[in-house]
Amino acid sequence: MKVRFTPLAQRELDDAFLWYSGQVAGLGQRFLDEIDRAVRLAAAHPLAFPEMGPGLRRCLLHRFPYGLIYGLDDLTLVVIAVAHLHRKPSYWTDRI
Repeated sequence: MKVRFTPLAQRELDDAFLWYSGQVAGLGQRFLDEIDRAVRLAAAHPLAFPEMGPGLRRCLLHRFPYGLIYGLDDLTLVVIAVAHLHRKPSYWTDRI
């Protein structure tokens, strides 16, 4: 399955990576590794995660307070948000 990040989701990913990279050496890379794990898991089992709204699901990261909010478009998993779970919980809903 193909995976595509929307521009806003990509910006959230980049911002979080930069923030974690500035905190502790190697933490940004560990964040990217968790994102990669979540993307692979969601792509392999796209319907296995709880629905957050019509056609949208959320895959949680294990070691970071983030979730991938995604939908399916034919054979493409489209990530619409790399959402920090301790901030405004539904800030991404206007992206639908």
